[in-house]
Order: sequence, then C-alpha cells, then structure tokens
Amino acid sequence: MAMETDLSHLKDDMVAFIEGHGMRRFQGYVGDDIPCVMWEQDENRDAWKDFVEIAKGAGATFLTMNESVLEKEDVDLLIERLGNVDYGADEDIEEARWLKTYIGKTGFLQLGLPWQGVMLLYELSTDWYDRYQRLLDIAEEYGGMVFDEPDSEDEP
Repeated sequence: MAMETDLSHLKDDMVAFIEGHGMRRFQGYVGDDIPCVMWEQDENRDAWKDFVEIAKGAGATFLTMNESVLEKEDVDLLIERLGNVDYGADEDIEEARWLKTYIGKTGFLQLGLPWQGVMLLYELSTDWYDRYQRLLDIAEEYGGMVFDEPDSEDEP
C-alpha cells in the first residue's frame, strides 16, 4: 500500500466523520509523558473510522485531535541545527533540504480518547514525516538544543 505524501484531505474526512457522529474535537497533542495505548496499525486505511466508532460506542463526547504541517521555518531550523552538529553527516543535511518538497503538507495526524486514566491513540504519519522526526532526533542528540536569542523587547 503506497503511503500518501499529504494527509490534509484525510484530516478533513476525520473532522467530518467525527462531527457526523455528534462528537466534538479538542485540539491538542498527546505527548510521550502521558500514559497511552497505541492503536495497532494494519493494512486497513480506514482503521481510524473504527477508532472513532469505538470512542462513540464507549460514550465519548469528544476526541483529541492534532496534526502537523511542515513549515518552511521548521525545515530551515533543522538544516541549521544539523549544520551545527559535531558528527558531520552531510547526507542528513541533504535529506533535510529534500524535505522542502513537503512544505505546507500535513505529515502527521493523531486522534486520542481519554479513557480511565490513559489515552487511547490512533496515529498516522507519512514516510517523509518519519524521516523529518528522525533528523530532529539526530540534531537534538548530537547538537543539543538551539535557543532563540531574546528579543530586545523582552529585556528588562
């Protein structure tokens, strides 16, 4: 099964399906610091509908929803951070430059259902988004965090 390169139309389908079930959406990302159970992926491209229907059947009135759209600034910062890392992998910088092809595209979707102290999650990502995340991990591991300089307005 070929993976799509832009999940924005799928997000629109999810919104319509969720609202069609009389449920609301809470815009928010569920991170790794919250206990969660991941939906096990299979070849069913419409498995997210099963997730929504299970939530509705369980009496949920809302789901959390998050998407990630690749911005030019994200790619530029990644290229800069990879250029500053100590291990010097030029192929990673080239791969980061290649990601410019996907600027403006949705690469990640997450649906979440809070259930008895844990989050049940359904996540879907494109191949390019997974590569982007891998490069971010490399930049963080080898280069540390890059902090913005404080604006002159922020100074006391």
